Amino acid sequence: MQETDLSDEKLLEIARNAARNSYAPYSNIHVGAALLTEDGKIFTGTNVENSSYGLSICAERVAVFNAVSNGYKKFKKIAIITSEGKGIMPCGACRQVLAEFSNNIHIITLDKDSNVIKFKLNDLLPHAFRL
Repeated sequence: MQETDLSDEKLLEIARNAARNSYAPYSNIHVGAALLTEDGKIFTGTNVENSSYGLSICAERVAVFNAVSNGYKKFKKIAIITSEGKGIMPCGACRQVLAEFSNNIHIITLDKDSNVIKFKLNDLLPHAFRL
């Protein structure tokens, strides 16, 4: 699917479908992410929790690692949403991982009134750690 054919709403829908595969017995917050590469490929991720909380991983990082594992490292946008259709922002660790690949990536989610909102990563993480 090419990016020109993919609306932010459709990417959010793909993320919401991914959230259905979440494993979240501790927080009970099921999150999905849909990552769009510059080549128009979509990679999804979902959060996976563990009783040793530090071993849990967020949906956004799963989507990025899925893309990288398949040879993609240039991203345009990522949609993040819960299985209940609520917006959620990426945590600091996810922001830093996204910054590794693009400071211009658009982050798409929903506000409290279910309106689509979009941010550039460098606005959310203006001083990312870089080597």
